[in-house]
Amino acid sequence: MEVAVQPVSDLFAENLPSIDRIKAISSYIHSSEANIIAFVQKLEQNLSQTGPKANLANGIGLVIVGRYREAIEKLEKGKDSLEKFLYLAESLRRMRQFDKAIEALNKCPDFQADPLSVSLQKIAVYRCSSNLQAAANELKKNANYENVSADYHYQLARLREAEGLYDQAIENYKTAIELSPDHQKAIFHLAYRCDLMGDEEAAIDYYKHITSSSPVFVSALLNLAVLYEDHNQFEKASMCVEKVLQHHPNHKRATLFKKDIESSKTMVYDEEKEKKKTIRNQLLETPITDFELSVRSRNCLRKMNITTVGDLMRITETELLSYKNFGETSLKEIKIILAGKGLRLGMAVEESRQESAEPTSEIVPENQSILSKPVDDLQLSVRARKCLQKLNIRSIAELTRKSEPELLGIKNFGATSLNEIKKVLSNYGLSLRTID
Repeated sequence: MEVAVQPVSDLFAENLPSIDRIKAISSYIHSSEANIIAFVQKLEQNLSQTGPKANLANGIGLVIVGRYREAIEKLEKGKDSLEKFLYLAESLRRMRQFDKAIEALNKCPDFQADPLSVSLQKIAVYRCSSNLQAAANELKKNANYENVSADYHYQLARLREAEGLYDQAIENYKTAIELSPDHQKAIFHLAYRCDLMGDEEAAIDYYKHITSSSPVFVSALLNLAVLYEDHNQFEKASMCVEKVLQHHPNHKRATLFKKDIESSKTMVYDEEKEKKKTIRNQLLETPITDFELSVRSRNCLRKMNITTVGDLMRITETELLSYKNFGETSLKEIKIILAGKGLRLGMAVEESRQESAEPTSEIVPENQSILSKPVDDLQLSVRARKCLQKLNIRSIAELTRKSEPELLGIKNFGATSLNEIKKVLSNYGLSLRTID
């Protein structure tokens, strides 16, 4: 792995540095908050310069700091070169202008570009645009690199993930690492995939590997801290966060996470209470077919699409009796079964009414279809996603019906995850339920 040295001034020199040198510049800049600030100041000083060479250097600098819209404007005015079209393609991809990104990459061969490198960039664009077939077709063109190129297997793994073929993705990540043991992207995504699939020990090992060689890989360090905290290894979690803050002292997520870890050290976990919650959730998922009901009752419930005990708790006596052929005998039969479980008809409806009686957010989304989207669309962190899974929250609508205290009451759910969720919801014009 190339070690980042202090090469920032090279970018604005008379002659543009090589692509590998530009990557080293980017690595150095992002190694600390101080470096980012210093580079942005130097970039701002150079933005007033015009001309093809200056526009090219400034455009690349804007890409490095993530200002892609401005970068496109500068790069389009820059001197035609391989660097121009590669960084223009990246900016266009980030701005979701996928067709234009492909057009930029198609111009790279005119400047003696490495065919494999350009092809792999195209694959990334196709994958990000959800054109998985085009990505697969492009990969087939490079099948002769499967025994030598780690980047080939990395892109193949990303494609397999997009296709939902997670086991194959893992194998390709591993192959990429075998070919290039320090392939940071492959190691990071392999760790993340292992974590999502429940193999936390493997995830920890992979995250430890990447953070040992890259002390400021922020996402890897914070994900590793989450896993340590889940295993009650608070000191190790603190060390990960402190390493981030050492280089990025104002990192908001790391700062909040540090407070979360300190709170977790004194958090009281009511195991008995959690067991009762789990038992109740399992009970609500019990299928109606597990009970000895009369044929009439069973048929009526089936026609009403009532299949679980939880469904019965969401319907009232009046609604049941209003259904054709459903009488007092069937009602009494069902009430006896529920009473034996400590439940009753309409119980969930009553709880919902109690919640709705409390003040709620007045923010109304312009597009109500947003509420029906799955929470997976929110692209939340592993910690936040796990906590929502524990609450059995599947849609954005279900999430907005939860209050801050309810979320904070979940084990290992802290201010970091809460703020993350609130921020994502606010992007849709939504918020959590509020309580006076």
